[in-house]
Amino acid sequence: MFSFRQKRFTAFAALMAIAVVNIMVLPPAQVMAADHAESTSVAADPGADIGDVFAFLDPTNNSNVILATTVEGFMVPAEGLNLGYFNADILFRFEIENTGDAIPDQFIDVTFSPQTSRTVAQTAIISFRPRPRGAARPPRFIAPTTLPTLAAVSNPFVVTTDPASGVKFYAGLTDDPFYFDIPAFSRFVASVAAGTPDVTRLQRSRDSFAGYNCHTVALSVPAGLLRGPAGNVIGVNGITMRQRTTTRLNDGSILNEDDYVQVDRGATPAVNTALIPFARKNEFNAATPADDAAGRFAGSIVATLTALGTNQANIGILASVAVANGDYLRLNLATPNTSVGFGERATTPGYTGFPNGRRTGDDTIDVLLYFITNQGLLTGDNVNSNEVPLVATFPFFGRPNQPLENPAVDNTRN
Repeated sequence: MFSFRQKRFTAFAALMAIAVVNIMVLPPAQVMAADHAESTSVAADPGADIGDVFAFLDPTNNSNVILATTVEGFMVPAEGLNLGYFNADILFRFEIENTGDAIPDQFIDVTFSPQTSRTVAQTAIISFRPRPRGAARPPRFIAPTTLPTLAAVSNPFVVTTDPASGVKFYAGLTDDPFYFDIPAFSRFVASVAAGTPDVTRLQRSRDSFAGYNCHTVALSVPAGLLRGPAGNVIGVNGITMRQRTTTRLNDGSILNEDDYVQVDRGATPAVNTALIPFARKNEFNAATPADDAAGRFAGSIVATLTALGTNQANIGILASVAVANGDYLRLNLATPNTSVGFGERATTPGYTGFPNGRRTGDDTIDVLLYFITNQGLLTGDNVNSNEVPLVATFPFFGRPNQPLENPAVDNTRN
């Protein structure tokens, strides 16, 4: 279906050749975009709705791994006080796979105390299990969140370091780091479905996520606490969970009981958003990487790509990274990283980001479009970086957007 003229970009081709090799000899490298409100189950539960998951080496100290997840996207700055808290009923979990299969080997759980006041920070409990290799005990510590404010300038990020393990923690509002033109992509897909692919639909150059905030949970973890028998390659999957039974009492309180069940998951960006059909999106969010590796969604992924006009060679790349050994972000701890990826493209010399893990500045949408269009579209969606600069130290996210004084100014770009 696509007839774009092919061009050779040596650095990018080399990067993707490595990704294809990884499909065969390593846990898969990942190649796709984000996951905001992609299914009815999470759209109705924004506090548990994962937007994006990140895993990358700290560019200021490659001996540490940055793990982060965002939830509840599209939060307007004016609602920072009303909505700027973490739901105490939700368990946030990072699953770490470090033996080379589809089964997680390590868990990092984060839960929050109930919000008791708009001016008192919540408390997070961070716990690892089981005991990481080389650690005397499983790390476990508490840390405060960063309070939101309606002032013109956001509060400084509050970062807590566990003295026993060296793990750092941040939780609070940030600018949503994802950048993508949703209407342009939708119009482009519609042109493909009509049999007349029209790349000019991708020339609006408007970031649909600009001006909005999200909740962010981020950790800086010594790499030695994550490395396993598989060597330097680890897999990272982010999930949110709730207890199975919820009872709403007559006094307005809520009673949660029974075991925890999965609400949402996120690893390779946009697998559910772009490749899983609508009727199966809730099912995908409740499934596991082991289900992926067993081929549970393989047929649906291939069917979606075929309908988009993607040829068999590129279907093989995209389908394999979402199926083989399960959907994890795969990060090579031995690949040096000196950047958060802000303003970079996969063709940038020295590029070390997505599909090698995912940094907060990586342009994942352009990678997805490159393969969907059979490696013909080189300009992506023409939104090439986040609108808010990313801070140069942990947690490596942009400061949250604040309410503006001038009513004629609006940072959103819908």
